[in-house]
Amino acid sequence: METGSTGTYLIRGAAILGGAAEDLLIRDGLIAARGAGLDAAGATVIDAAGLVALPGMVDIHTHLREPGREDAETVETGTRAAALGGYTAVHAMANSTPVADTAGVVEQVLSLGRAAGWVDVRPVGAVTVGLAGEQLAELGAMADSRARVRVFSDDGVCVSDPVLMRRALEYVKAFDGVVAQHAQEPRLTAGAQMNEGVVSAVLGLTGWPAVAEESIIARDVLLAQHVGSRLHVCHVSTAGSVEIVRWAKSRGVNVTAEVTPHHLLLTDELVRSYDPVYKVNPPLRTETDVQALRAALADGTIDVVGTDHAPHPSEHKECEWAQAAMGMTGLETALSVVQHTMIDTGLMDWAGFARVTSTTPAEIGRLADQGRPLEPGEPANVILVNPAARWTVDPSKMATMGRNSPFAGRELPGKVVATFFKGHPTVLDGQLNSPYRWLPETADNATGTAAAGRP
Repeated sequence: METGSTGTYLIRGAAILGGAAEDLLIRDGLIAARGAGLDAAGATVIDAAGLVALPGMVDIHTHLREPGREDAETVETGTRAAALGGYTAVHAMANSTPVADTAGVVEQVLSLGRAAGWVDVRPVGAVTVGLAGEQLAELGAMADSRARVRVFSDDGVCVSDPVLMRRALEYVKAFDGVVAQHAQEPRLTAGAQMNEGVVSAVLGLTGWPAVAEESIIARDVLLAQHVGSRLHVCHVSTAGSVEIVRWAKSRGVNVTAEVTPHHLLLTDELVRSYDPVYKVNPPLRTETDVQALRAALADGTIDVVGTDHAPHPSEHKECEWAQAAMGMTGLETALSVVQHTMIDTGLMDWAGFARVTSTTPAEIGRLADQGRPLEPGEPANVILVNPAARWTVDPSKMATMGRNSPFAGRELPGKVVATFFKGHPTVLDGQLNSPYRWLPETADNATGTAAAGRP
């Protein structure tokens, strides 16, 4: 790498979206030019031969734990992991302590993200006060706050009351928001420990039936159709759920859905080990479900990949299965798992990858400057990926505080070589470089729509 002036980078010979090799010139936070044989005096030149250039990834579903659970993760550590994983924006879920159910808390999360500077942190607001499912939270106040919240979710628990869910869907229409539902009928999953099926019967663990997820999705797509609102379904995990979403879309319901990397690869057979690293909500399902999820992501029935990155302290995972917390880390392995399950299998190309990991999640979250085409004049949120790289997952070497990766010890393909956030390289040569520095927040730039300071 040749070093030149700060703020100008010439990426040479990258395969744009996996296509023909071209050059990208980044200057002052924007893509200044794209084409063959570009040159720019004083630019930092990056040889990208053999690398794929993609828009920065956007995670619609991340748990950063802060405020209140800094023993599990902080905004700083979680966003470092995100940058290394190729993300330039993440949506931080509301189940922090205190819950992000007021304008004050979501603004705190926004400020923590700005202070860290690794990615754009967009807070998700809770649907109900304290995630208790009894009273709507301050949806309008969070939407009007500096955080400009547009995604609302009680993820971790289901908004099981249909009247409350209807009211939430009606309310968010006023500011083009979306309710992201954790689909789990609580009465059907009381005491559940894993997927209900052959393996749960053999192991003697209380089963978690597919219908607990599918019944809520069926109810909610009908509610969304009735009120004419946007619904997003978190972490779809069953073949039946896929069919319900497909049916809803065929009827014109404004519904989107996500799948996690772990549900694209892992099955409930792994639970035979009783290793709590495989305990997750919703649970790992069957191979039939895995194949249905992959096909649905490929054909657009499932819109996006969301990591559901859920770090936990080691003592919450290194214990008996019944007592272990549910959740898996995912920010630093998502790209590799999706390449392994979707691209290397021929189900999807890199342009499709950009659609499900960047463009569409940015649209769902209403992030105007993310998921944009790699064209002149667009924000320079760009990643470079080496698809030929192979690496073995070692949780102890990850930036996240969570060591609960279900892929520990696995060899996976694909590695992020560089991440550019607003034109600044947060990751270079596969290593953290330096964070982006925002200007001090003012009335003009607090919403994140104005230009911010650069290193």
